[in-house]
This record gives sequence, C-alpha cells and structure tokens, in this order.
Amino acid sequence: MQLLETKVIKPKILYYGTPVILLTTLNEDHTINISPLSSSWGLGKYIILGVSVEGKALENLQRHPECVINVPHQSLWKNVEKLASFTGKYPVPAQKHAAGFTFCKDKYKKGDLTPGASNVVKPTRIIECPIQIEAEVKNIHIPEYDTVFAIVETEMLQFHAHETIIKGENHIDPIKWNPLIYNFRHYFGIGNELGKTFRSET
Repeated sequence: MQLLETKVIKPKILYYGTPVILLTTLNEDHTINISPLSSSWGLGKYIILGVSVEGKALENLQRHPECVINVPHQSLWKNVEKLASFTGKYPVPAQKHAAGFTFCKDKYKKGDLTPGASNVVKPTRIIECPIQIEAEVKNIHIPEYDTVFAIVETEMLQFHAHETIIKGENHIDPIKWNPLIYNFRHYFGIGNELGKTFRSET
C-alpha cells in the first residue's frame, strides 16, 4: 500500500462520521422536544452524548433526567434535516439565531415523525427510528476547558428495535441495519452520500 503524505490543517468542524441520533426530552409543559445530535458513543449499557449548552435538550435533561435516544435509519435523513434548523428554546439564543436557527414547538409535526409511548421514561419514542433507547441521565458535565458543549452520561433502561433488524433473540443484524451517518456535516448511509445539512460549507 502506498504511503501518502499528510498536511496539518485546522478543520472548521470535527464530525468525522458518527451515527445521527434524535434525542427526545421532556419540556416543562410535558410536551416533547426532539434534538438532532451528531456526537454519541456507547460502552456497555452506557451512552455518552455531546449536547449543546444553548439548546433545549440540556435544559430539559437538567430538569428531568430522562430521555430516549432514537437512532434513525439512513432513509430518514430528510426528516432529520427538516429539524436541523430549529430549536425548542425560546427566545432563540443569540448564537443559534446568528447560525440560522428558529424556534419550533412541535418538532414531531415539523419532522413528519410519529410519537410512541415509552415503557419506563416519560419522553416518547420516535416510531420511525429502528432503534429507540429509553435512558436515564447519570451525570452531566460541562468541561471548564470548553463550555460550549455538555457531556451527558446516560444509562440504557430499555432497548427497542424494529423486528426487521433483529437477528436471533438479542442481536442487531448489521446487514439489515443501516444507520444514518453524519460525516463532516453531510449525511451518509453505509454506502453513498444522501445529502447535506443546511450548515454544511462544502
């Protein structure tokens, strides 16, 4: 294999390819907020989330430490993008307003998505997402070295999966499961690019 030369750059964004999630949280009036997130990872039964400190999701999690981590199939990228420029926080924070965000109360309607009752948490599940994880917040940490994002540690309480992607009793079939990937602000499946978010600069 040919060894290629590298070049040092300062990337304006650092989303090198992770599954998109749609995080549902509980608003003060018991309605539901949906937040598209691009930073998460799982270890055992724990899932770590990167959440903006200016968004409604963090505010909701601090008040009511439950959520559902909904993982969309690649075919849902347009639904995700319908939500991308909206925030559930009112008034819209100045930084979000400057980036093009506007307020939206009913994100289920805006994203053409369907709510489903959860079994053990109050936030609802998104029925269209093949994976829906009911979770409890264990810890929220805003690092002193960068106060733009919070690190939210959650514990899985229940894992729901569409029957079409289940293999055997308790496994997800990776051949049938095609998560939506956020790759430097472009949407990808496991194969070809599907589209890009409104904030993409490439």
